[in-house]
Amino acid sequence: MRLPVRLLRAGSLSCVLLAGVAGPVAAWAADTNAAPAAQPVVAGGMARGVPNSFADLADRLLPAVVNVSTTQTVKNGDDEDEEDGDGEDQLPQMPNFPQGSPFEKFFHDFMNRQNSPDAPPRRMQALGSGFIIDPAGYIVTNNHVIRHADKITVTLQDNTVLTAKAVGHDDRTDLALLKVESKKPLPAVHFGDSDKRRVGDWVLAIGNPFGLSGTVTAGIISSRGRNIDQGPYDDFIQTDAPINKGNSGGPLFDMDGNVIGVNTAIYSPSGGSVGIGFSIPANEAQGIIEQLRKTGKVSRGWLGVRIQNVTQDIADGLGLSPARGALVAGVEKDGPGAKAKLQTGDVIQSLDGHVIEGKALPRLSAQLPVGTVAHLGVWRHGKTIDVPVTIGALPEPAAEPEKKAAPAPKGGGEISLSTFGLSVGPLDAAARQKYNLPASQKGVVVTAVKDGGLASDRGLKEGDVVTEVQQAEVNSPADLKKRIEAAQKAKKKSILLLVHDADGLRWVPFPLTGDDAP
Repeated sequence: MRLPVRLLRAGSLSCVLLAGVAGPVAAWAADTNAAPAAQPVVAGGMARGVPNSFADLADRLLPAVVNVSTTQTVKNGDDEDEEDGDGEDQLPQMPNFPQGSPFEKFFHDFMNRQNSPDAPPRRMQALGSGFIIDPAGYIVTNNHVIRHADKITVTLQDNTVLTAKAVGHDDRTDLALLKVESKKPLPAVHFGDSDKRRVGDWVLAIGNPFGLSGTVTAGIISSRGRNIDQGPYDDFIQTDAPINKGNSGGPLFDMDGNVIGVNTAIYSPSGGSVGIGFSIPANEAQGIIEQLRKTGKVSRGWLGVRIQNVTQDIADGLGLSPARGALVAGVEKDGPGAKAKLQTGDVIQSLDGHVIEGKALPRLSAQLPVGTVAHLGVWRHGKTIDVPVTIGALPEPAAEPEKKAAPAPKGGGEISLSTFGLSVGPLDAAARQKYNLPASQKGVVVTAVKDGGLASDRGLKEGDVVTEVQQAEVNSPADLKKRIEAAQKAKKKSILLLVHDADGLRWVPFPLTGDDAP
């Protein structure tokens, strides 16, 4: 049986629980992270050998790594994360006593008092790590280590305790910048070029696991470019250097003593290190930290398109070979992409000469300065074209304004597409009310999905809306059926449906040939 494991965030996020483990497993608010690093490569491409000792390097780097401690006052009833911190923020769990025993009543009454809205505020504590990047007292850590903190203190290697203030933070990358005042210059370390570090390179992680300050662990870079579904800009370095609770925000060093990553998260069945840790690459972190230092906030480039990966099924439906790039699933009205005349169904294959692989496009576009002109290599209807686009600023989320109801589409009532395992109906007033669809929504609504059918296997649900077929709008069930029949007559291998669900727009391929075809 495969046991489910969930991500454990370093610093002030909850730990991983492994289902099926014998005995009790405690959930603590963890500061666990892992980061990748690499060993330098010498002339001629020969990798540096296994070091006899890390002692000299560790001795040089330790003074620049600090302990970050935070406190937060939480009133009962507040909607804060009860698992943030180092575990001292959690209420005790009810012990197992015989039903009706005096002890059961005593603890039941105690827990009720603790959870009462009239109970006194609780003090939550969290521990993490950080590193000094400037002798003037600038310190990098994770945002989740210091978020919601009333007070932040930093403990240096020589046990000097300094009060810190937050200069700025970035939720999307989980980075934060602190500032302390010191009478003398502080020891500092520098960011290195994380792009030059390879899988198999040696790295050092230094931090404060379980509050044990100045702990040094060593390992290698296990992988690069990891996407662990923590945000749109995931590009983590994976390392097997042991990372545990309290390491969050700490540095990952290469063998030259440069910071190549910020330790952020681990996968773990127990909350402790199992050799799978993740670090934010220095080349991403450095730009974020520079912006936080200058302005206290982060401005990101924005293309104004919604994308999805190009799978082989999608590539077959488009007639694209090989299957690569970012498929445009939607273009934001009045956004940079719309002004550049990008279209739904375009495949963005490069950005300023950088080949687009996987989910790299949001991260690469976010790194571009607002107002610059970027060049997109776009595959459209069998041809590759150059599309210049002026990078905009990523907007803050805003509520969509109310729009007048669209007229009911013409083209018949509900129809069954039994070969695809679904039924669709018109977007009339009854459908909009039943499925809570906005007046501006266009297309045809999915009214039924057969268990085990093609549509079910591809994640379609009742209430989803099909807006396009093969990059052409559909406004009625009859339109949808005609376009499917036309694709079958043209002997297409597959057909693409643009589906609007709770998560937004996505292209969904359906095979027209082969074992799964109708």
